Amino acid sequence: MRVIAGRFKRRLLKAPKGMDTRPTSDRLRESLFSILGWERIQGARVLDLFAGTGALGIEALSRGALYAVFIEKNPQTLKVLHENIQSLGLRQETRILRWDIQKDLRCLKGEAPFDLIFMDPPYGRGLTPLALDHLKKTGLLHETSLMVCEHTEEDALPEPDTGFTLLDLRIYGKTRLAFFEPGQEKAPATQRNIDFLDNMI
Repeated sequence: MRVIAGRFKRRLLKAPKGMDTRPTSDRLRESLFSILGWERIQGARVLDLFAGTGALGIEALSRGALYAVFIEKNPQTLKVLHENIQSLGLRQETRILRWDIQKDLRCLKGEAPFDLIFMDPPYGRGLTPLALDHLKKTGLLHETSLMVCEHTEEDALPEPDTGFTLLDLRIYGKTRLAFFEPGQEKAPATQRNIDFLDNMI
């Protein structure tokens, strides 16, 4: 696994052994950041929920994000995350929190609002709507905050009346990327099917 672009381009990132952590593949990250564009990332405050190796937040920092908070609860995965941050010299630009997101997000008390939020929870556990609800309760979103959620067809997404607008939905084989902003949904999101083989590690 490597950083795709920016100041850390081609730098390798560590990943924990086993299947408990499912890092977003290089190809899927490349597609995601191509969708976001450089303008969205420049100077952004980033939140990486269910951070795992930190690959998404680190990619954003590499491309010009100002600051990133990483939240992960698995101690073995946290060790790898700390090592990735240390190896890239990103201590001053990051904060790493050990926290169970299923409980709440009170750990973010004192933080300023975030511009870009990545969310890659374990599949099949219904965690995306729960995490978004906790995030809304923190008060750390502004009207242009963008949330990117990685999920599968079986994973539930928030209902239209829960305070989030589904802007877009991209499909890459079995993996989906849903893009949300705060506010009530006014129109159905565009769905794009992309034939994208072998996009997961």
